Amino acid sequence: MQSQPQKRDFNLSLLRNLPPEQQAEILSEFSNEDALALLYDWNFMARDNQLPPPGDWRIWLIMAGRGFGKTRTVTEWARIMAQKMPGSRGAIVAATAADARDTVIEGESGLLNISAPWDRPHYSPTKRRVTWKNSSIATLFSADEPERLRGPQFHWAICDELASWRYPIAFDMLQFGLRLGHNPQLVIATTPKPVSHIKTLVKESENPASKIIITSGNTYENATNLAPAFLEKMRAKYEGTRLGQQELYAVLHEDAAGSLWKSWMFEHDYFRYVEHPHYLRVVVAIDPAIKSMSDAKREDSLDDKATETGIIVAGIDKKGHGYIIEDATISGSPREWAEEAIYMYKKHRADRIVAEINNGGDMVESTLRTIDENIAFRAVSASRSKQTRAEPVVALYEQKRIHHRGVFAELETQMVQWEPGAKSPDRMDAAVWALTDLLIDSIEDEIPMRQGRWK
Repeated sequence: MQSQPQKRDFNLSLLRNLPPEQQAEILSEFSNEDALALLYDWNFMARDNQLPPPGDWRIWLIMAGRGFGKTRTVTEWARIMAQKMPGSRGAIVAATAADARDTVIEGESGLLNISAPWDRPHYSPTKRRVTWKNSSIATLFSADEPERLRGPQFHWAICDELASWRYPIAFDMLQFGLRLGHNPQLVIATTPKPVSHIKTLVKESENPASKIIITSGNTYENATNLAPAFLEKMRAKYEGTRLGQQELYAVLHEDAAGSLWKSWMFEHDYFRYVEHPHYLRVVVAIDPAIKSMSDAKREDSLDDKATETGIIVAGIDKKGHGYIIEDATISGSPREWAEEAIYMYKKHRADRIVAEINNGGDMVESTLRTIDENIAFRAVSASRSKQTRAEPVVALYEQKRIHHRGVFAELETQMVQWEPGAKSPDRMDAAVWALTDLLIDSIEDEIPMRQGRWK
């Protein structure tokens, strides 16, 4: 194992705040050992808002845009805590076990890759444990299994993407376990979303006695470490939108004043269903991005780029509960969204495709059948207002009869921010068509229920 270089005595805070040219001049005099030590020194490498806040805090909530460096910030903090507290016990909690392993441990900004060769911890996948040479231990947990957090106790903990956790109770269980040492601390990294535990933390932070500190940051602060193509795509697609404000600039939006869907509908314990139910029927719903019939009839229409086409896969179980299974919304030509819809149809062994034909008419079905003429297809037409169509679906959410098989941030954001009378967004429209077909409409040509098929 590589031995630890001996760092020269210099003022890191002074060095990191010098202009680049002065930094370069000073660094040119460093030995290879000094330079190597500096490469793994987070106090030098980090931006100011990636360093722990001063003072006596209990929870540090980092709400920042995608690509900000949130994961790197929490893993560096965990590494530092493990090093300065020999024999300490830590918790690493992510939305799923795979997220904890692939992102927080083995990812580019994971603990194994950010650690210096002379102080890299040992990772035991079977024990879900990371161990340092000084006997500090961090155990991995999935928020999908909140009961695993019942019993263990910790000196410190980190949470990755808290807003994506299916079960808020997992966060409560973690806090009950933070009871070792004189000042147990928790660091949370997340893209903001108006879910209950995020809103509660923000509200509590207004009281200094809560000892909750919030750091905000946007995607572009880390632009030097992000691919130019990624930044260009984000600007083109999301700049100036409410979703962009949330995902890029970390703005925590509240529900729109007149919205039919409310955030609380997405927060009951079993909303984000983990188990795979036995679906009696599955449909793929399409809200096509076709501006007009004249556009649809143009000779080159199959190659024209349009706005996003909502593509939602949904199912119904024997209890009459509906499930959003996948959001496959795509930006592309009619040919491209048709190919994606048929791929979803086959992937999920769907019973049929449901598509709105108000704008595309017969062109919608004909485009689909040019790819696969054997699909089961139902055309639907919007004869009622979007509010009238949406209200029965919203009622199902209120009755806790709709579940999401995962976190669909863009779809859910569209739902809580849409107000009747405004242009309805693509994903939401497709979801309404899917759930209406499965749970509301009485259809004469009803497809027989599945017998013994497991999805």
